[in-house]
Amino acid sequence: MRHPGLKIRMAVSGVVLFAFYAALVRFLEPLANLPILVGLTLLFVAGQYKFAKWMAIRSVDGEEFPADEYPEVQERFDSLCADMGVEGTRLLVGEMGVPNAFAVGRKGGGVVVVSDTLLQLLETDELEGVLAHELAHVKNRDSIVMLLGQSIATLVSMTVFLVVALADDSLVGSLVAWLLSIVVNAVVMIFVLAISRYREYVADSDAADYTDDPEALARALVKINEVGHHEDAPDVDDSVGALCIFGGKRGLLSILFATHPPMERRVAKLAPSLLD
Repeated sequence: MRHPGLKIRMAVSGVVLFAFYAALVRFLEPLANLPILVGLTLLFVAGQYKFAKWMAIRSVDGEEFPADEYPEVQERFDSLCADMGVEGTRLLVGEMGVPNAFAVGRKGGGVVVVSDTLLQLLETDELEGVLAHELAHVKNRDSIVMLLGQSIATLVSMTVFLVVALADDSLVGSLVAWLLSIVVNAVVMIFVLAISRYREYVADSDAADYTDDPEALARALVKINEVGHHEDAPDVDDSVGALCIFGGKRGLLSILFATHPPMERRVAKLAPSLLD
């Protein structure tokens, strides 16, 4: 079995997230017929998953990749799709403010989005490493767990907010409801974060294997990190930050709840000589 560590983490996170979902349905059961309630909540999660995918692409103004301008990049992408068994994955270009890339969807319906600034920053072999990294997320299906986890966290936190706010419709009650919903959302997302950082190492490893050039990806990560952490660089949009190759947030709280491992550790695993 390929990547048993990732699969185990995804399974454990899935079980815990399902437990949150089951507890929510149980809590709401007195309000509606159980089969109808289950159907509506499942429809909500599925709908939000679809919406999250659409929103991620829309938030960066994703457009079809200009293959006529970058024919070699398109050729390498198509070749990687064939080698990695993820044919049908589309390549788009978007505006993210910093050099970045992310993947959403599953095999047969995946989408990889690269920023326009990434195309300008990286050499072709470095960009190939980034594309392989994102295709690894599609192949491993870990982006699906991330999006579904965010959907369940949103559903649970919304319920907490409504229950508390309806119990006390004063300004203080609304404020307490809002704070509790944030806390609950963070608690549920902890179990999503359990696979978030690990999946980046796995995708790096896969990219190195399929391109047979770990140093190219490592150089790309160094360049992306340097530009992304410039004091004038904008933070990555929250709707795609957890999915991107570079998380983009700064500050102590962001480090504690980081969706990505430190870039230095990723580079050290790929090409330690670059850190000398």
